Amino acid sequence: MNMPTSEATISTSEPQTKHVLPWNPGERPLMLAPMQGLTNRALREAFTTWVRPDVVWTEFMRVNSQSEKKLLMPGDLREIAPAENGVPLVVQLIGHGRDALVAAARTAQNAGAVHINLNMGCPYGRMTSGLTGGGMLKRPELLEEIIPALRETIHGSFSVKIRAGYEDPRQIFSLLPLFEKARVDFLVLHPRTVRQAYEGLADHAVTAEVIRQTSIPVIANGDIRSTAFGLKLLEETGAAGLMLGRGGVGDPMLFERLRGRAAAEPDPAERRAMLHRYLNDLLPRFCALFCGDMQVLGKIKGVVSQVEDPELERELKQLTRAKHLNAFRAAMEALAV
Repeated sequence: MNMPTSEATISTSEPQTKHVLPWNPGERPLMLAPMQGLTNRALREAFTTWVRPDVVWTEFMRVNSQSEKKLLMPGDLREIAPAENGVPLVVQLIGHGRDALVAAARTAQNAGAVHINLNMGCPYGRMTSGLTGGGMLKRPELLEEIIPALRETIHGSFSVKIRAGYEDPRQIFSLLPLFEKARVDFLVLHPRTVRQAYEGLADHAVTAEVIRQTSIPVIANGDIRSTAFGLKLLEETGAAGLMLGRGGVGDPMLFERLRGRAAAEPDPAERRAMLHRYLNDLLPRFCALFCGDMQVLGKIKGVVSQVEDPELERELKQLTRAKHLNAFRAAMEALAV
């Protein structure tokens, strides 16, 4: 996609919707993407108390279609809330079957969810137990009853996080009339196919075309790893906002860079200091949430693996190769020297 240089700012007109969106009118929200195994409540707490994304999301909550009494896991129910530290929280459901999804949405709503999302984008859904996540796009005819039923059940905002298609990157265009008729409040579009998983590049020309063809606010997602690219993407596509996944988890200050509150291109010393602060904040939170040093070590290494910084390659290798938590702490503290 050819995107010219831009001086875009994070502001726009109020979306046309009857429901309360998880962002303020006149804003172009910057959202922290839901990433399974990464954006747990400890990491979300670190983000909401530091760089404060405009919206945060739960990891996806698996809907159990086999048991009416256990639609969602007890641990999932404990995470449901309207907001975290004053930042709106979107509860993301993944599953299949109209009745199970509707019942799960009702359960989440009764537990306090204000903003509910259906995951139709994950390329790694449990296909053996039903068409979940991106797999739902294999049977689009089933969506004709699922989407309206969820809209009828959900009193707050109802959104869909979706890939461009299962195999055809233009499949999304055939679904827009359904989403519009059902009054879906907003879409989060990752313009790869499910089959692509994370290979190749996100085709944001598709994002721009979707935005031109629908009145539904569209949040752009996929390959947003720099300030320049994020701002260009906003201007070139007219997106309602951005969702930051690996780029945001690897560089939390990207939220502030996009807002113009931090250097768009920080020097190595700034990046080193940012990484030290980030890990120093996360580690005690992970220690409180997870059980045992090895689980904590595995989880925080997962975060480090998202950091892309060739000039800190040696330091990153020391962190990811640490054999125990004390070695990780020593490598982390070396960043402050």
